[in-house]
This record gives sequence, structure tokens and C-alpha cells, in this order.
Amino acid sequence: MNRPPDPAPHALKADSFGCILLIEQDGQRFVRRDLGATPWWLRLPAWWLARREVRALAHLDGMADTPALLSWNGRWLDRSFMAGDAMYQRPPHGDLAYFRAARRLLQRVHRHGIAHNDLAKEANWLVREDGSPALIDFQLAVIGNPRSRWMRLLAREDLRHLLKHKRMYCRQHLTPVEKRLLKRTSWVRDVWFRTGKPVYRFVTRKILHWEDNEGQGPKP
Repeated sequence: MNRPPDPAPHALKADSFGCILLIEQDGQRFVRRDLGATPWWLRLPAWWLARREVRALAHLDGMADTPALLSWNGRWLDRSFMAGDAMYQRPPHGDLAYFRAARRLLQRVHRHGIAHNDLAKEANWLVREDGSPALIDFQLAVIGNPRSRWMRLLAREDLRHLLKHKRMYCRQHLTPVEKRLLKRTSWVRDVWFRTGKPVYRFVTRKILHWEDNEGQGPKP
């Protein structure tokens, strides 16, 4: 009896740095970042970003609630598929359990020596089918000694971004300590807002004509 052919890849997202595809192959579902359609003048930064994600996922080594690295050949980055919705698609309104679990997950990632570095984007936080959190998109991740001053600073910024989401969806459960942390901005954040963010907005909006609303999904 012949096995039915695998379904065609389903595009989850496409931008100037590649296409994200959901693929079913030999009974397995996985996500592929395909750099093949990247314009020639963006291939180097797209490869650099993908390579950073490869290193971070390899370092996490299949840790629960983060993608597992399956393969990387310089053009295709394959990682495990995790069913769920982006935070903006399924907001955890009043869900204290979600944010407690998200903080524990973030602590595990940091103990592995990884700072995610892009957690302001709701698209990078998943709400899984059982309501638990997961993290994706490690393109900007930094690897280092979790006890170093630099990594502790980046870890605190990761936490601040999580707490900003908690303030948005679960404000009534913010603790006094969390409220104080939200008010404490670091020099990294100040430098980014004064220098990096204006450049990012100019490149993505004026040159690439790309609007991602800080990863929060389409706005009306």
C-alpha cells in the first residue's frame, strides 16, 4: 500500500531575512528557516542571524519549552515544532500561572548561559495548547558565563521585558519587587533607544518596507 505524499510546506512567516515554513516529512513536523529567498545584499546578515540561533539552540540542547535544533546546512535551519499561539494571538489575561511558569523558564534559559535578547516581541513568547509558555526565535541570543556581569545585565533585561508583558496582561499580580525592577532601566536599554532603535526602524521601515509592530502582530 502506497503511503500518501507529504503535504506541501506551509509558510508561517516571511520577511527580508528568509521564510519560516512548517514542514511535514516522513511523519515528522518541524519548522524550517529557509534563507534561499533572501536578497543577495541581505544574505550575509541573514546567515549571521541564523548562525546565532543555531549556536543558541545547540547550547540549550533540546531544553524543555525551547526548540530543539534538528539540522543546519547554511541555507536551511530546521528546528522542532512546538504547537501553540503567539502571546498576542492568545493573550494570557489574568493568568498568573502562565507568568510564573514563564519566569521559571527564563531562569532555566539563563542558567544555561543564554540571554534571549529579543523578548519585547510578543511573537517570541508562545502560549502552548495546555496554556504553558515556550520561547522561540533565538536569532539575537547571546551566549556567555551566566555569572558574568554582562550576562547578568542581559538576563535582567530579559526579565524586564517579561514583566512588561505581565504588566500588560496581569497587572494586578505584579509584586512590589517587580514594580521596582520595571522602573530600573539599564544603560544597555538607554543606548539602544538612543542609537540602535532609530537605525533599526529606519532600515526595516524605510529600506525594507517592513513593519512588524515590535513583533506584536498586525494592528488595525
